[in-house]
Amino acid sequence: MLPAIVIEKLPRLVRAIRHLAQTASPDEAAGLADELAGITAMVAEKFTNDRTAEGIQRALLLSVGGMSLGLEYLMEDETDDEVGDKAAASLLISEGAELVFQQGFRLVRELAALPEDSLVGEFDTDPVYAQRRLKELFVDLCTADPGETWSGYERYQAQLKQRKSVQAIVRAAQWLRRHHYEGAVQDPDLNAEGVIALAIVFGIEGAGRIVARTNHREFEALVKTVRKRKPDFEAGWAKLLENIPAPHHVVIAERIALYRNSDILRDIAGSTPMKQLFVELENFAGSELDAEYP
Repeated sequence: MLPAIVIEKLPRLVRAIRHLAQTASPDEAAGLADELAGITAMVAEKFTNDRTAEGIQRALLLSVGGMSLGLEYLMEDETDDEVGDKAAASLLISEGAELVFQQGFRLVRELAALPEDSLVGEFDTDPVYAQRRLKELFVDLCTADPGETWSGYERYQAQLKQRKSVQAIVRAAQWLRRHHYEGAVQDPDLNAEGVIALAIVFGIEGAGRIVARTNHREFEALVKTVRKRKPDFEAGWAKLLENIPAPHHVVIAERIALYRNSDILRDIAGSTPMKQLFVELENFAGSELDAEYP
C-alpha cells in the first residue's frame, strides 16, 4: 500500500507574500513590511513578552497565524489556492495588514465566546476567565511557523461547528429552564444535557408540561402515572415539541431519538424498584436534580 501523500500548505500570509513581486510596487511592499512589523510588536506587547527574544519570536508566529486566519476567511470563496494566494496579496496591499489581522483576531474572539461544552458555570461569564480563554485559543489556533504546514483555519472551522452545536444545546436548555412549569429555574450553573434529558423523561406522561428541574417525589409521581395509565411515549413527545419553539426542535428531537430506547425509559414503564430508578435518573440528569433519594 502506497504511503499517503503529504501536501505542504504553508500559512496563507507566507503564500501571499510570495506573490508580492507581481502585485505590489517596491514602496507598497516596504509599507506592508512596516505594517507586519508593527503588528508583531503589538502582539508581543499584549500576548507574549516584548522584552525577550523568545517573546518576539512567539509574537512573530502568532502574527503569521493571525494574519493567515484572517486571509483564509476573506479568501474562503476562492477554491483555487494559486488564485486565492494572488488575491490575498492584492488584498494586503489594497486594504492593509491591520484589517486582515483584526479579521483573524475577531474570528478567535467570537469563537472564544461560544461554549466549549454543555456544562455552564458562573466562571464561564467571568471577565478574567474569558480573557484567559481568549488568549489560550489565540495561541492554539494562530501559532504558525512560516516554514511549516499550518492547519489553524481548518481547526478553527471544526471548533466553530462543534461549539455552535453546543451553543444550540445550551440555548435549548436555557429556554426549557425559563419555561419550567413551576416557574423559571434561576440556578447559574447549568447542565444543559441534564435539563433536556429531564424534559424528555417527563414528556412521556403526555401532559405537555415543561419539566427542567425535579426531585424524587415528583419523579415517583411520574413513574406511578406511567405505570398506571401506560401513555404513548411518542404522542407525549409530540405534544412536548408543540410547546417548544421551532429553533429548538432539532436539538430536542435529536435527544429524543438518542434516549428513545434508553434503559431508564424502559425501566420507568416496567417494575424496576424506585430507588434504583432514581439512581438511573441521577446518571441521566446529573446536577439538575434538587435532592438525593432518601
